[in-house]
Amino acid sequence: MFKKAIACMLSAVLLITAVPAVSAQDYIKWIDFDVSETAMGDALDFCITGYESDSPCSFSALLACLAVKYGGNFAHYKKTDLIEIGENLQKGEDPAKITNNEKLYTYYSQAYEAVLGGMVGEYTEYTTEDGAITKEEKYGLIAYSPIAEGYSYTHSDDFGVARSYGYKRNHLGHDLMGSVGTPIVAVEGGYVEACGWNQYGGWRIGIRSYDGKRYYYYAHLRKGHPYNDMYEGKQVDAGEVIGYLGMTGYSAKENTNNINTPHLHYGLQIIFDPAQKDGWNQIWIDMYALTKFLYRNRAPSVPTEDGERVSTRWSVNKQHPN
Repeated sequence: MFKKAIACMLSAVLLITAVPAVSAQDYIKWIDFDVSETAMGDALDFCITGYESDSPCSFSALLACLAVKYGGNFAHYKKTDLIEIGENLQKGEDPAKITNNEKLYTYYSQAYEAVLGGMVGEYTEYTTEDGAITKEEKYGLIAYSPIAEGYSYTHSDDFGVARSYGYKRNHLGHDLMGSVGTPIVAVEGGYVEACGWNQYGGWRIGIRSYDGKRYYYYAHLRKGHPYNDMYEGKQVDAGEVIGYLGMTGYSAKENTNNINTPHLHYGLQIIFDPAQKDGWNQIWIDMYALTKFLYRNRAPSVPTEDGERVSTRWSVNKQHPN
């Protein structure tokens, strides 16, 4: 069974200009995304079952309702709460009435949709058996683990840990410790917004989602051969191999290994307004629980004749415009 994402061809310029700006008073300036891996997994399974039984339930709306109930603290999570809320949503009940707090639900629904909007949705799955190809409409996880299938890594919840190179700051990403040369996969499809050397991240790639709300940052890629045919403005599919794990960075000199341990630093920035991209109101998400959740969907990769590795995903993600 193979999958491959097929997205439309739009220019990066058109994408960015299409993202509407809102006033400084309106857009969200902070998200404390504390959803546990267990809650996301249960919500996904519940929504998949509902999709298959023609009782759809929004993944992000379900989690937003739970966030209202728990005040954003998923340490109180109970699966029975998820099922009760999910069944009410399947009946068509208004989420604001289910939570009895319209203002708080509005906040969490906007915040969680911004974080999770490109991760779960509909897709067409193609199956090949005995030479015959069939297709089936499905709903599920369409985002990928950033480490290709078959490659090991270790990680811990390191979001917010102090960093001192250059200046004192907090770690706004998530580090995955692995071997040099490990294929790095695009978590979500989008457009390459940044590609090249940065003295903090070394060889890095920045990919903006199709709706403009999510910016994925992949850093410390391999010295000498960091990318798999990446350049600014290129359209990238979810599950595509974009580069290779390394230890570059912490140097003003290009192509320098100055990181002690080979690893991938990757982060997720949420952008509601263009001013947030490089401004004071940046929103970066703790990716620890999300990384464990994304482990459910790891993209295989195969070598090509020129030594590159490419994804073997064969599906159509319906969230991408056609």
